[in-house]
Amino acid sequence: MSVNKKRTIIISAIALAATFAGLPALIAVAAPAPQQPAAAAVDTLIHAGRVLADPASGRVLTEQSILVRGGRIVSVTPGYSTPSNGAKVVDLKSSFVLPGLIDSHVHITGEQGPDSRVDEFIKTSADVAIDGAGYALKTLNAGFTTIADLGADADAILALRRGIATGIIPGPRIIASAGAISVHGGHGDANGMPRAMALILRPPGVCSGADDCARAVRERVRDGADIIKITATGGVLSNTAAGLNQQFTDAELKAIVQAAHAMGRKVTAHAHGVDGINSFLKAGGDSIEHGTFSDAESAQLYKQNGAYLVPTLLAGDFVVREADRPGTFLQPAQIAKAREAGPKMIDMLRRMHQAGVKIAFGTDTGVSAHGDNAQEFALMVKAGMTPMQTIQAATVSAADHFGLSSEIGSIAAGKAADIIAVNGDPLANVRELESVDFVMKGGKVYKQ
Repeated sequence: MSVNKKRTIIISAIALAATFAGLPALIAVAAPAPQQPAAAAVDTLIHAGRVLADPASGRVLTEQSILVRGGRIVSVTPGYSTPSNGAKVVDLKSSFVLPGLIDSHVHITGEQGPDSRVDEFIKTSADVAIDGAGYALKTLNAGFTTIADLGADADAILALRRGIATGIIPGPRIIASAGAISVHGGHGDANGMPRAMALILRPPGVCSGADDCARAVRERVRDGADIIKITATGGVLSNTAAGLNQQFTDAELKAIVQAAHAMGRKVTAHAHGVDGINSFLKAGGDSIEHGTFSDAESAQLYKQNGAYLVPTLLAGDFVVREADRPGTFLQPAQIAKAREAGPKMIDMLRRMHQAGVKIAFGTDTGVSAHGDNAQEFALMVKAGMTPMQTIQAATVSAADHFGLSSEIGSIAAGKAADIIAVNGDPLANVRELESVDFVMKGGKVYKQ
């Protein structure tokens, strides 16, 4: 059905309703308001002292001018250009300038804490969307101009995605899974509560059997998912003593991957146990979140598939600290799994990185506090990566992971004007990225 035909039907329905209500004036509401001429966009000229324009090259440029127009980068040229056509100048001559950062794994509509279990019962989709708006602003101000939300309530995250995309709400652009796909009783299902409540709160992506799981994939795509996220193994924060090993059958995993790829979507898997990691990669999966117990076979499968590992070290660090804290809000089943998985994650990343596995930056923020995303960089360095390699993981590699290399991940002509700056040198001290001083997303300055 054409857009015009749909509009005609909507207008007719409104007119009919107005007639029966004795309010024909309502018909006028359907008529579009006269369009006002748009004001001419003003160029922005950034004078940058040091610029890591293309993290893939590792080359830091000095004294560069970055011209931004209509939300996109027009040019990057040597020297400090004289502004023309009324361009607004942004002085970052004393700053280190980078592309906007990308967090490949967040939960933007929530945050773990003492009230998390209660929130499951009392908060609506609208409530968590409002929460998400606040967390989105914190994330943007931290220098993350793009995020992937992997698991939020579909209504909430898609409303938030639209609000940000249209400029109503400030925040990073969102790549959304519109929920997750899980097995009945597994990580991602409603656990740790009476059966009657669990059935009410069960999310729509729960499935059993290959055909049913293919259905769940198609429904996530129907709902608006940009990427399919599944929970291939048990999880630390599910309130059940179900371990961290594989939960989908091999047949279910194959059906999920085939259904997603047939509908033009990549599939990423929450996975801790090595059996779930390797089975998912053998099924053709595109990336692994966490990857805690990845082994030598896993490394070969990552490389064979061209799959990315999103290590989420910050989540592991957080749950270990929380498990050991007197008066922790974690439940006994969660504590046991946190102590099992958390300490192994840094060594896992070290081994996978040394083996040549592709790494995309991701934090699982929402487990830890929103706005603290950049703490992941120091943990990655602790695992043996250089500061440059961690920045590459959060820019060019993450962009490639999502198939967005033509749009984000570097500062180059034609790309979205997502640009951040810090005072110090993050290549000398990666923790400089924990204090971002300037944030531009899509050509608009949000922090300066």
